[in-house]
Amino acid sequence: MNQPKRRHARRIYFNFGIALLLTLAGCADAPPAADTSDRELQPYKAPTASPTAATSKAPAEAAAVAKPGVLLDRIAAVVNDDVILMSELDVRVALIEKQIAARGTTAPPEDVLRKQVLDQMVTTRVELQQAASKGITVSDDQVNQTIKRIAAGENITLEEFPDRLKSEGIDYNDFRTDLRNQIIVHNLEQSVVNDQMRISPQEVDDEMKADESNANSQNEYHLSAILIATPSNPTPEEITASQKKADIVYQKLKAGADFAAAAIAYSDDQQALKGGDLGWRKGAEIPTIFANVLQQMQPGDIAAPFQSASGFHIVKLDELKHVNNAVLVTQTHARHILIRPTALLTSDQAKAKLEDLRKQILAGADFGKLAQQNSDDPGSAPQGGDLGWFDPGSMVPAFEQQMDKLQPGETSEVFQTQYGWHIVQVLGRRQADQTELTRKNKAYDAIFTRKTEEVLQHWLSEVKDAAFIEYHLDG
Repeated sequence: MNQPKRRHARRIYFNFGIALLLTLAGCADAPPAADTSDRELQPYKAPTASPTAATSKAPAEAAAVAKPGVLLDRIAAVVNDDVILMSELDVRVALIEKQIAARGTTAPPEDVLRKQVLDQMVTTRVELQQAASKGITVSDDQVNQTIKRIAAGENITLEEFPDRLKSEGIDYNDFRTDLRNQIIVHNLEQSVVNDQMRISPQEVDDEMKADESNANSQNEYHLSAILIATPSNPTPEEITASQKKADIVYQKLKAGADFAAAAIAYSDDQQALKGGDLGWRKGAEIPTIFANVLQQMQPGDIAAPFQSASGFHIVKLDELKHVNNAVLVTQTHARHILIRPTALLTSDQAKAKLEDLRKQILAGADFGKLAQQNSDDPGSAPQGGDLGWFDPGSMVPAFEQQMDKLQPGETSEVFQTQYGWHIVQVLGRRQADQTELTRKNKAYDAIFTRKTEEVLQHWLSEVKDAAFIEYHLDG
């Protein structure tokens, strides 16, 4: 019965608002239109490898066959043996423009936005190809279950969901396809992290020691960032070009350009279309190179460009929260008796048996002896049903809800969980200092979060460098 909830170092959430739709997110006013002479500010184009015989003929095979003189569609980009059509790009750009307008903000110039959107589409296409090569798929049932959760989050029924999408100008089938692809990409990234992530006990100890010397490690930071990327193995000329572009963007920001709009226009990070918003991060979860810069910043400050293996970063500290590190929890000492229905014992009979045991206990019978003789929980029955001391959240919700109603010495009514029928008796409660355990768990989670970003960024840079990617926006 004693079934503690598993801790997950990384959780994948699908918190989709209809107005946001998957990769779309908010942004603020656009910066002044870029001077056409600022060629350094053209969005990053992934370096391309020489096409193989298979990839070089892909565009011709993928393009629609048209009558002479009739243009049905054009190719926006080639990604290995696949293509992104201009019509696909048009649909995505229109959708993003609608979401930006719905927030009352101004999008960057059309050509800049199209390049940003196309680069994100290229990245997604590369990841989907990697997922296919690894055999990662998503079933219709998984998609349906996710849509049910999205509909519930919008307080509408599953049947009403397609109409809600239609009212937002979103095709239901397109939504399903995008959702499936996003689930596949999440699963792929989780697979990459699981394969490459290594965290030793020594790293956790070192992280905890670093936390002790850094009073700001548990503070929470709301960050936004712009990344001017360099290839995975850049030449000195490519590094210089990226640094020059980062410096120009930084000067625009110092002159008053809006950070979110600048991120949409220039950033090569996957959060670019979200205005570069990285959300809230604990100090211990922030990469060291960022943390060193943040120590000198106040909310509203924008740091000068600094370099990492991924390229040049421009970081803005949006907000800061100071956090008290002490962690006290109320632990409970309890014992219980579990009766499971079986092929020979119906649910009603199991309940009736437990109600009889409860009457005996209230009349003075020994709880422990009855638990040893009758409980179907093999873990606690030999100890007279004793579950020991445990933290909040260790038991299933239905069990804790009944237990939390009791004062020490009280015995609950008969109640049901997924394990069967129970009675529980609270033996005591105490305050426990979980600061040290919490610090250890947070140190592990911080390392995991920090390494996850580094692993994925490095992996994505490598797979894009190895891919044949060719843009045709100017064609």
